[in-house]
Amino acid sequence: MATDETTKPKSDSYSADQIKVLEGLDAVRKRPAMYIGSTGVDGLHHLVYEVVDNSVDEHMAGFGETIEVTIHIDGSVTVVDNGRGIPTGMHPTQKKSAAEVALTVLHAGGKFEQGAYTVSGGLHGVGISVVNALSEWLELEIWQDGQVFEQRYERGKPGAPLKDTGITKRRGTKVRFRPDGQVFETLEFSFDVLAQRLRELAFLNKGLSITLKDERKEPAKEQVFLYKGGIVSFVEHLNEAKTPLHKPIYVRVEKPEMILEVALQYNDSYAENLFSFANNINTREGGTHLVGFKAALTRTINTYANANELLKKETESLTGDDVREGLTAVVSVKVRNPQFEGQTKAKLGNSEVKGVVETAVNEKLGAYFEENPTVARKIIGKAIDAARAREAARKAKELIRRKSALDGGSLPRQLADGSEKDPALSERYLVGRSASSILSKVIRPGVQPNRDATGSSRPSCL
Repeated sequence: MATDETTKPKSDSYSADQIKVLEGLDAVRKRPAMYIGSTGVDGLHHLVYEVVDNSVDEHMAGFGETIEVTIHIDGSVTVVDNGRGIPTGMHPTQKKSAAEVALTVLHAGGKFEQGAYTVSGGLHGVGISVVNALSEWLELEIWQDGQVFEQRYERGKPGAPLKDTGITKRRGTKVRFRPDGQVFETLEFSFDVLAQRLRELAFLNKGLSITLKDERKEPAKEQVFLYKGGIVSFVEHLNEAKTPLHKPIYVRVEKPEMILEVALQYNDSYAENLFSFANNINTREGGTHLVGFKAALTRTINTYANANELLKKETESLTGDDVREGLTAVVSVKVRNPQFEGQTKAKLGNSEVKGVVETAVNEKLGAYFEENPTVARKIIGKAIDAARAREAARKAKELIRRKSALDGGSLPRQLADGSEKDPALSERYLVGRSASSILSKVIRPGVQPNRDATGSSRPSCL
């Protein structure tokens, strides 16, 4: 009897030849989401972020003041900076140029040691090589030591070795790539999504100019991001449509192991708006730096409020939610050896960062409150209002639960709550057949009805 494919018994064999080894960039193309988060819109834009982050790292190292990002009509993107340029010399062990190593070998980069970069956002040596692996083609141009070097890749594979193609007075790196349609669900870049991220980077790096151009529009659309106020300007930008209660509070602390910057400002709204960054990476899921900031903020405000007797009797202490109502804040740390959870770097994990941030914010913010008591009272007053609203909401919820808990449902219509507050005027008389039936609903088993002085029950009066 012929056996259908679907009914064939599965083989129990599991042998050594079934263990596959993915060489080079094949692993990236096989499991792209592991490296860029997804193959959807977020992953597509993440390619641009990886290239731009390398240029920002050059700026943080003290080289390069401008970055230009261009979206072309064919769907490709170009990123140009005026940093030092990717090294072009021969790699001592790989027997090919250092640039080709950086673009084709996973975990190859200049950020594993402290020599080339003190602080950087690229940490795993997979950023630019992942972009190369997931691109239909990528063109690299390097301007270094008066020379122009060029190389082209197709789906991660070089067409030829890096070549010296001319002379120039420029310095920096130019990367142009087109995402691979075989990998991504969409190839349409969003100008607004890129602009938001590039604006963040400009806020986080005072003096860095980032230009975004879109050649798909006619005429071409262009925006330049340059903010001399840094994250203070960032907070002001976030509060543009709101009414602030005070000028932004700025905290900066430099330690051997990290640099901390915090800017915060309260407004008249009821929502909290917190952004956290580690080495310019937007840690959307927070991390130890954000935990430290929240703890310090709650402790400092409670300490000042108690010391100045600003809390009412009904409010023993303010919770974290109370003190963050209407708060807009940006927390940025630059750490020598950051530990991120995953390649997309959505959460910072360094345990030592929490203590440093908490101590620094506690000291600086406490000193600010002592020097600016008017601002401190405004902030604490808003937090106290939030605490009162929270307590009122809790009591209202308990009242609703008590009412609905009686016999699992609402009271009979005849026993509904009245508006009179004086008990002497609140008696209700039930007459006729309804009296006994209603009493049977509200008097639980084992509870006797009211009795008068003679001992007889009075079912008609409650």
